[in-house]
Amino acid sequence: MTQDPFAGLGGAGGLDLNALMQQAQQMQEQLEQAQARLADTEVEGTVAGGAVTVKVNGVGELVGVEIRAGGFDGGDPDDLSDLGDMIVAAYRDAKGQADGLASEALGPLAGGGGGGMPGLPGLGG
Repeated sequence: MTQDPFAGLGGAGGLDLNALMQQAQQMQEQLEQAQARLADTEVEGTVAGGAVTVKVNGVGELVGVEIRAGGFDGGDPDDLSDLGDMIVAAYRDAKGQADGLASEALGPLAGGGGGGMPGLPGLGG
């Protein structure tokens, strides 16, 4: 077999590695910029009509918890248990929103939105 297996991939001798490396570098820079924007973005998850609000950044890190005054008795074990459950539920709400933002921002860079590197499996092709 004397045919060049890379002949159909473009370029004078086949695959243009310099162009491929430049494209990979650009994608890496875009990914880093998108991640930085997500880290600076905050979303809120709220439960029980605002009794508990949790703030999460766009990468899912917990950045704040607000508990409305007067809604819970710190001496009542049942109230404290309910409060813990509400914090978890509010976090899940906020984390779901953060995951949605991340999918929108990073999806095309990860090959999920028509972007990526065409022709390369796992990189958007």
